[in-house]
Amino acid sequence: MKKVSRFVPALLIAAGIVVLGLCIKGGIDNMAFRDRQVAVRGLCEREVPANRVTWPIMFTETGNDLITIYDKYNRTCKTVVKFLRENGIDSTEITVGTTPSIYDQTSNRYASDNFRFNYSITGTVTVVSSKVDQVRALMSRQTELLKEGVALNTDNYQAQATYEYTGLNSIKPDMIAEATRNAREAAAKFAADSDSRLGKIKTASQGQFSIENRDETSPFIKNVRVVTTIVYYLED
Repeated sequence: MKKVSRFVPALLIAAGIVVLGLCIKGGIDNMAFRDRQVAVRGLCEREVPANRVTWPIMFTETGNDLITIYDKYNRTCKTVVKFLRENGIDSTEITVGTTPSIYDQTSNRYASDNFRFNYSITGTVTVVSSKVDQVRALMSRQTELLKEGVALNTDNYQAQATYEYTGLNSIKPDMIAEATRNAREAAAKFAADSDSRLGKIKTASQGQFSIENRDETSPFIKNVRVVTTIVYYLED
């Protein structure tokens, strides 16, 4: 009995040492496992039509009498607004510039003496609308204003139409999900090629969304892009 009583504590100590060794081994293996990881990126791109257009219609009136020119400027503003209203543009989508740009040729000491007119007034009527297709159709018809005596400044860079896409929030969840799926597919392929299994996500970050013109000739078509970066653990 005395031998048995001596053997039990020794057995317990030995068992404790074995368990402790297994725990240490498990911790070392776990640390080694945590060092095995793969970082991948998932891309998602979509082409979407612009849903808002800003179209500045610029024109210039010239002459030698400032009051006469200003009266003509006001008439031209009304002509442009009438053209827009008659072609389906709402008054809430039209803004008439309140402060026209006035240039006095006589005050320019570097100008030549053979100028034809003393003054010029440049005004802008701006359309901001969600009717992108309708506004684009009107742009191709703006030369009709020439028949009304409107001197359009179509070559001015400030008169170029700009397009926007404001519906990002509606497509953002689906795009993030698609980018995440693409990232996981890339990670799974890497794991398979390295004789491993894909583990849990260690870290994940969503890149910024970018909205750019699809190309220089189609600014009314936008390319939306997002890249997610995900780090996965690898398992044996």
